[in-house]
Amino acid sequence: MSDNRLVPAALFGGLLAVGFIGAGALIGQGVIHARAGDRTVTVRGLSERNVKADLAVLPLRFTASGDVLSEVQGKIDNDLGLVRRFLTGQGYPASAIELGRLEVADTRSREYAAQNGGPRFILAQTVVVRTNDVARVQATTRALNDLVRQDVVLQDFQGPSYIFTKLNDVRPQMIAEGTAAARAGAEQFAKDSGTPLGPIRQATQGSFEILPRDGSGDNEGASIDKKVRVVTTITYSLK
Repeated sequence: MSDNRLVPAALFGGLLAVGFIGAGALIGQGVIHARAGDRTVTVRGLSERNVKADLAVLPLRFTASGDVLSEVQGKIDNDLGLVRRFLTGQGYPASAIELGRLEVADTRSREYAAQNGGPRFILAQTVVVRTNDVARVQATTRALNDLVRQDVVLQDFQGPSYIFTKLNDVRPQMIAEGTAAARAGAEQFAKDSGTPLGPIRQATQGSFEILPRDGSGDNEGASIDKKVRVVTTITYSLK
């Protein structure tokens, strides 16, 4: 269920800017500046909504190494088969499994001339799972040890990315909510100052932000539960 929170200016950062003539007094919280002749109030309206990711992308990169290229190729092909069987066993259709390019490194080549020792050939293959079944990807991530037990060497595993793709579905209502919150803040200011609120002089729409719902860390893609946030800034005339 969505969780909307409308915060008028007095609660969200206060009034950004006010120009008001009235016995030289500044009225209200959060007044930044006042200029004679500029009878305006600038307010912000915040709209937030809790959402869940509806797309998951799980990249699995695995490697094989050795001194004989054909043997390393055989190992990577065998591992690819194991990965495919594992993913099929996890319930993914073939259409959800994408095969990436094969990477081949020869450590004896000029590019790796400074390296000594170790296997000559290193092959890496990537398989990407892309699905709307977010819960299934969560379960798959917890089951990856099954691949490790089969001697599949997973490399640079960063976990899945969880994506919210339905921003356009919530955008119109959130803009309306932010606008209503901004007006509520302006009306409260006008009431407190005893000055009628006039028409809109200027309005700007901030960018939509998608953040982790719990606010932990900067990696929004690692979180299934997300928060969509937008701020509307409006300048009203004061009569």
